[in-house]
Amino acid sequence: MSKRDYYEVLGVERGADQKEIKKAYRRLAQKFHPDRNPDDDSAAEKFREVSEAYEVLTDSEKRAAYDQFGHAGVDGQGGGFGGGGFGGGAGAGGFSDIFGDVFGDIFGGGGGRRHPNAPQRGSDLRYNLELDLEDAVSGTSVDIRVPRHIDCDRCDGDGAEPGSTKETCPTCNGMGQVRMQQGFFAVQQTCPTCHGSGVHIKVPCHKCNGEGRVRETRTLSVKIPAGVDTGDRIRLNGEGESGINGGPPGDLYVQVAIKPHRIFQRDGRHLQCEVPINFVDAALGGELEVPTLDGRVKLKIPAETQTGKLFRLKGKGVKPVRGGPAGDLLCKVVLETPVKLSEHQKELLRQFQDSLGESNSHSPKKSGFFDGVRKFFEDMKP
Repeated sequence: MSKRDYYEVLGVERGADQKEIKKAYRRLAQKFHPDRNPDDDSAAEKFREVSEAYEVLTDSEKRAAYDQFGHAGVDGQGGGFGGGGFGGGAGAGGFSDIFGDVFGDIFGGGGGRRHPNAPQRGSDLRYNLELDLEDAVSGTSVDIRVPRHIDCDRCDGDGAEPGSTKETCPTCNGMGQVRMQQGFFAVQQTCPTCHGSGVHIKVPCHKCNGEGRVRETRTLSVKIPAGVDTGDRIRLNGEGESGINGGPPGDLYVQVAIKPHRIFQRDGRHLQCEVPINFVDAALGGELEVPTLDGRVKLKIPAETQTGKLFRLKGKGVKPVRGGPAGDLLCKVVLETPVKLSEHQKELLRQFQDSLGESNSHSPKKSGFFDGVRKFFEDMKP
């Protein structure tokens, strides 16, 4: 069966540049990829046809031969999937290599090694963001500055100075790796000439020095949803490093950490705080103002309250970011011993102590503790 014209296969004009060819190829390859068409037997064949056209039209020498002689100019030189396959050599190419080379990062599948010029997804980035507790609970928007690599706008990520061309690396013949053999041992390593790219740029782009990417610092506005906590991540699609050879960009992950708060400690959806009270309020009872994230509320302290007692304020905690009811605020009473007493105040305390006498009924915990200590030492006696 005769082959279709490669330009027709990709849907581009004969004078199309590399950027147009690459864009058309990625669109069609994803459309006909077997993983996306498991019930369509013709998808694999269409995928082969698209990949074959791309392989020829992105190689300057093969494209020139094809433009002059048609399919006869490239048959046997990597212009097909049969026989020698891409890149020369019986085992060098084939469907499995193209499958893994082009879609390994996208679909997570495919065997074989990656072609050096295959599209590669950009790296993901991470940004550590510290938030005040109030902003984390209520939600906010913050501006962050993220350094990253983007496609060079002078060469459109190609790496070659506009008007210049790329050629297959003469050292590795476009494979990106060279093989060195000494006796029974063979070592494969990155090509020292093209550094693994498989191509040689005659005139590198003056702006990016042939890298195809430049570094920039971009300011992004990040919307922080209400209820986030330390350890949560916010993903910004496509805001990572730019892709290589036309691959998609990576993502940016904003890693959230909550700053320590001077009053509250957070435990999931609950908040905790300590409330200092004097011994008069603890003994006689009273009413205190305690802080919440919504403002102040009254807390009633019953008489004879002991230090360490917890009071629960329903719904005064945090509403979780993943849904569900708001947590509670747990107020822990801490008895504060008076300081800087005058002589008169000290005398009043001594009179108060004398008024208690030897009775233990006023201090049940103290009585119980020392009874336990006494029994402990008695049990230790032989």
